[in-house]
Amino acid sequence: MRDEMTKTYLEWIRANLKKPGKTQVGLAGHLGIAHPQITQLLKGNRKLKVDELPKIAEYLEAELPHGDVTASAGGLTEGIVAGKVEAGTFREVDEFDQSERQRVAIPRDELFPNARQLLFDCSGDSMNDLKPRPILQGDRLVCLAYDDVEHLLELKSGMVVVVERTRDSGHFREWSVKQLELYPDRAEFHPRSTNPKHKPIVIRQDHEADDGVTVKVIALVRRVMNEMPGF
Repeated sequence: MRDEMTKTYLEWIRANLKKPGKTQVGLAGHLGIAHPQITQLLKGNRKLKVDELPKIAEYLEAELPHGDVTASAGGLTEGIVAGKVEAGTFREVDEFDQSERQRVAIPRDELFPNARQLLFDCSGDSMNDLKPRPILQGDRLVCLAYDDVEHLLELKSGMVVVVERTRDSGHFREWSVKQLELYPDRAEFHPRSTNPKHKPIVIRQDHEADDGVTVKVIALVRRVMNEMPGF
């Protein structure tokens, strides 16, 4: 990390260690390192590793400093936790919700370094038969915001995407993961599931929706993450 970034993070750690219940010993245990390493870190005698930042933020129950992570020379950037994807579940949209979305440190996408990365947590079994790697309950999807890359990338068959469906004038919204199939006259967004209840979404080029439901791609899935249980 660059010196100015390291200084920012160390100040952030020191400030949050003053919160009730947060200690150097506790932080060391959460990271799986010896307590003296935290002492040396805060003195500037130990390097702060970029892969430690998410766990430090988790222990401190604090967001990473805004604006600094994106400038990391170590290949780390900022991911925005957007919410949950679950096929068939429409949730009410709170247009007045001004709460700050959680931000986490994740590896930079080398192909699209300037695009926002959105994180979605998967619920349900609508993609449990995706090949070559299924998307399972509890997986976290690392995605590119489609608005940021649509001028660079053309949608094509085989892409795994996050699809937004809205109804009732946008008051209810469904986010789901689908695999795209493109045909001359239509686009089909398919679940890949062993559960037959999940059905594809079919959008025809000459079709004007009359049921009040709108469909659009909001993100392209680039990676799938999960943690092993037992820790």
